[in-house]
Amino acid sequence: MKKALALILTGCVLTVSATAYAAGDMGNMDMSGSSSKQGAQAQASMSHGEVRKVDAAAGKLTIKAGPIENLGMDAMTMVFNVKDPAMLSEVKVGDKIDFVAEEANDVVTITKLQKQ
Repeated sequence: MKKALALILTGCVLTVSATAYAAGDMGNMDMSGSSSKQGAQAQASMSHGEVRKVDAAAGKLTIKAGPIENLGMDAMTMVFNVKDPAMLSEVKVGDKIDFVAEEANDVVTITKLQKQ
């Protein structure tokens, strides 16, 4: 019985030691590729659409949008808030656009906008 407990204890100590060694210092890892991955993810999360209405007074755009994958939304026409009111002066009705929409507190807001 004592031998069995000693073997179990030894196994636990070796497991903890191996885990600690594997989780060691990561300061020497090359993280330079992460910025290009983030850029690719940002581009992939862009949605496409057509401006249907610009409401500068309310700070909103009505867009006939394709699927908004990062929010799990299908294609639809929808009214969006804009993060920066200056975005509204960059587009007019009929413009084809690429945009990033994010949801916070049940409000969908366009955070990035560019004409195609």
